[in-house]
Amino acid sequence: MIKMESVYKSFNSKSVLKGVSLDIKKGESLCIVGSSGVGKSVLLKMMVGLLYPDNGKIFFESKIVNELSFKNLQELRSKIGMVFQFGALFDSMTVYDNISLVLKKIFRLNQMEINKKVKDCLQEVGMEDTQNLMPAELSGGMKKRVGIARALAINPEYILYDEPTTGLDPIMADTINKLIKKFHTSKKITSIIVTHDMKTVQSVSDRVIMIHKGEVHFDGRTEDLIKSKDKIIQDFVLGVS
Repeated sequence: MIKMESVYKSFNSKSVLKGVSLDIKKGESLCIVGSSGVGKSVLLKMMVGLLYPDNGKIFFESKIVNELSFKNLQELRSKIGMVFQFGALFDSMTVYDNISLVLKKIFRLNQMEINKKVKDCLQEVGMEDTQNLMPAELSGGMKKRVGIARALAINPEYILYDEPTTGLDPIMADTINKLIKKFHTSKKITSIIVTHDMKTVQSVSDRVIMIHKGEVHFDGRTEDLIKSKDKIIQDFVLGVS
């Protein structure tokens, strides 16, 4: 379970989050939506201790994230896979090395076990035979799939996705959505997806939280978001600026 209590965050005196409270149950597939700049990605980064709130508390399985020691924070992160918006692959490393690096940091595996794990994870995202390629040789969609393979490699209980379909054509976006849904269902992974893409919302989520002007504006079922008569929600769903 992940829980936030009255979380505030500002950058350069600009208030981004203004008392956000939310609960995420284990096993959920949750989308966090809202217009650009409302703090969606900030919420994700605070869940794993990459950013800290100015005020408020963040709980991860009853532990207060913003009060953990570095060692305990690393233990927490070993349960969480993170898929970053632009892949966040190391440009100087092959696909194989990008994934094996994570394995070496978290597990004590021999070379044969690492090789098998990398191969299996790439196969699960349809990226077999790319182990020796460099990130510069990959398309945007391929980088996203390698990012998902890297997140899967640690056998996570949670995967956090930051704008997983941004910049992708509709066919590749649909492929990514299907992978998110597949791993949520088959591996019982709690999935938290930050997105502004309504097709992603409808494809992968059981529940949606909408952030507007630094606060939780909606928290409920996906179908209720889509049917809502609230103008702010309607404008977002319909893509009205």
